[in-house]
Amino acid sequence: MTRKKWFYPFVYFLSLVVAFLPLYTEKPYDPRQTSTVIFEILQQATLAMPSWGWIFHVLTLAILGLALWKPVLGGRAVAIYFGFNYWIVAATQTHASTPNYGFAVHTGALVISVLLGAVWLWVAWKDLLRLDFSRVPTWRWVFFPFALLVFWSPMRLEGNLVRADFNPGLLLTSPEYGFAFCFMTPMLLFLLILAYPMVSEFALRLTAFNGLLYGLFNLSYWAQPETRWLGVMHLPLLVLSMAALFLAHRRPQPNIGSG
Repeated sequence: MTRKKWFYPFVYFLSLVVAFLPLYTEKPYDPRQTSTVIFEILQQATLAMPSWGWIFHVLTLAILGLALWKPVLGGRAVAIYFGFNYWIVAATQTHASTPNYGFAVHTGALVISVLLGAVWLWVAWKDLLRLDFSRVPTWRWVFFPFALLVFWSPMRLEGNLVRADFNPGLLLTSPEYGFAFCFMTPMLLFLLILAYPMVSEFALRLTAFNGLLYGLFNLSYWAQPETRWLGVMHLPLLVLSMAALFLAHRRPQPNIGSG
């Protein structure tokens, strides 16, 4: 059996183990309330720093401009930016003091955010990403609206209610885009879809598989009217993760890093 035949199933298995790590909460919670606890963590963490959102929008636009100007340097910049962005998510969005559960930690999200941050910094170090917009097959741009939706993040929290908010100003100011794993990951996946196959296969698969897991987990937001728009906002994560995994399993010409 070749290494690849067992390596990626093993990576996927470990990702599942991490994703199902129990939450840490100061006050006990019923496992059936897991999604509620996670929502409270995200709600409190996002409210704590609403004025920082513009930084992530500006930096994203800057690295895209760099990729247009110098594709080789731009690919490395993308990997560095998203590597550090995952660490910022780990530091700010995976734990919070919640109203009903005390101090709580989304353990799985913390571990995978730290890991993905390290992986993408490794990709930058090894120079395993090329983002040349002039060579992108036309059909891949069909995923652009999903990337635009998470970049915009047109939503606002009103207590436990999530409402759509199509204020154009949020295109540069929404705090959810850069601080939330489920909103910044689709943007990275969209860029990887454009770059494929000139990207590390290992980094692509690890990111896309974990994106798929959290995209599936967050389908639970559709069950309640109060959070249904949040369910809509997680569709880009689900769709782009599936598209990236589909590309990764097509195995065209060798890419620049097979893990």
